[in-house]
Amino acid sequence: MMTPLLYRVYAAPRTEGGKLVSVFPAAEGELQAQAAAAGTPLSVFIEQVNEDGAHLRVFTPERDKGESDSAALAALHHLFAAGQIPDVSSVWMKGQEFPAQLCGGEWLLKQGDVSVSGVLDAEFGALGFTPEYVQIASTGRPNLVVQLPDLASLQALAPDADALRQLGQATGTTGLIVYTLQAPRADVSFRAFGPLKGFYEDAASSNMFACLVGALSVRGLLPEHEPLVRGLQHMPGLPSRLTAQYVPQPGGAGDVWVGGAASPVTAGLDG
Repeated sequence: MMTPLLYRVYAAPRTEGGKLVSVFPAAEGELQAQAAAAGTPLSVFIEQVNEDGAHLRVFTPERDKGESDSAALAALHHLFAAGQIPDVSSVWMKGQEFPAQLCGGEWLLKQGDVSVSGVLDAEFGALGFTPEYVQIASTGRPNLVVQLPDLASLQALAPDADALRQLGQATGTTGLIVYTLQAPRADVSFRAFGPLKGFYEDAASSNMFACLVGALSVRGLLPEHEPLVRGLQHMPGLPSRLTAQYVPQPGGAGDVWVGGAASPVTAGLDG
């Protein structure tokens, strides 16, 4: 069985947070079995590399995931370090192209434009908190974006999964982003929940961070004339840092790119 390379993606500085990804330099043999044996939440197989970029297959230990920004970032870092791709490239996953660019040592993937709107009515009592501000932001999948007063409130949050589903159904959203502007060495701290998307909480969600950037941009809460936005994602035990660049526009944010750091953990992972 092929020995993959192990990468840690999106980890907050000086932590072992983020996500672990096994990178297989080739897609050979029974991919699902290799992903199961790798023992990491994500495995990415590099099917093909050419002048336009790389074609990838992504698996969890249990299933063919189809696509994953975290897996793509690990593959991009590996391929660029090996001199196989330029600093502006693309990856293809599940038949879809994802443009990518290297910025300050971090790969960013294009998320597209974010539209932001208000919320007519929402009841948060069952989740155990009272929001300071509520918006809906979307790149195609609408998310509820909720501001909390401080970092302690954000970190203490433990919402009930059924209550999250009911809130999403009531508001026509598929995910909940909660945030505070208290963020050590970053612009915003946040957490991302998505029972209607198939997970309770995500350790590092690039699409949901893109939505948050759009929501903050509309409110004028991001630094002016600053090309990059830093976000600290606070899933308990797995702190992550995400980077975004964007163009402010009325009603949201345009041309949003999101990514983060990826670094090899070991020379290889026995599988």
